Amino acid sequence: MLHTDLPSFNDAEGSFIPDGLPTVIDSHVHIFPGKIFSSVWSWFDQYAWKIRYQMDTSLLINYLLDHGVSHVVALQYAHKPGISEGLNAYMVKKCNEFKGRVTGMATVFPGEPSADQILLKAFSDGLKGVKLHAHVQCFDMNSPDMDVIYDICEKENKPMVMHVGREPKSEEYACDPYAICRADKLEAVLNNFPKLNICVPHLGFDEIAAYKDLIEKYDTLWLDTAMVLTDYFPYDNRIGLENYRIDRIMYGSDFPNIPYAWDRELMWLKNALFSFEDLEQILYKSAARFFNLSQAV
Repeated sequence: MLHTDLPSFNDAEGSFIPDGLPTVIDSHVHIFPGKIFSSVWSWFDQYAWKIRYQMDTSLLINYLLDHGVSHVVALQYAHKPGISEGLNAYMVKKCNEFKGRVTGMATVFPGEPSADQILLKAFSDGLKGVKLHAHVQCFDMNSPDMDVIYDICEKENKPMVMHVGREPKSEEYACDPYAICRADKLEAVLNNFPKLNICVPHLGFDEIAAYKDLIEKYDTLWLDTAMVLTDYFPYDNRIGLENYRIDRIMYGSDFPNIPYAWDRELMWLKNALFSFEDLEQILYKSAARFFNLSQAV
């Protein structure tokens, strides 16, 4: 669970991706318009950790690219109905600003009017999939409102990134993530929409073992590594990443909303004694396949 006393680190940061690593696609980078970003940072400062990199969208994307990240997957989520179209337009604008270097995901608030049309418009404008966050948006994965979104994405062959792991939770959310986020609920989605590709961030934290089992069972499920390889969160159910189905694991940083150096997770991967082939899978091949990023590699 999130606590207000979670630390922030002033650990050393590298000026470039660590030597010896292959191409890096960061599959989990947050962007928002300025006022929303400021609100996000304020919430984290009050209820979680001090965000180290408080910079606007263009600066943060340039920061990663200048430090050697080859491609950025940009994520947003609508925290209330009625703002999705504006967020999607902002995402399109930023993708156009960084033509060929940024892949943008659309968002929608489950249950809002014309959710299907909002997504079809976003896809026609060039966005490559959908990002949702159950802790913030408080949706039931198995509800009819979600079926509309799954159906559109499956028919349009667009992937979904859904934060549906139970952690990191906070009592400040409007709903209890433990009541709405369970691996078995996601498995029902995988069965009901068998052509829909889904990525669950943070290795499905804290149902680590259950999500490891799911990626072995379903070819349409991926996991990203954001913040769980850095020894930041205290938890007991660790599973060595070397025991995972590596072709379903993708690197993501959660930048800029992190409390430590931007390359902390990359250094962990470098020092973990993976084969170069496994590092290629984690750092770019899995993301390239999931997001259809042939131009990024």
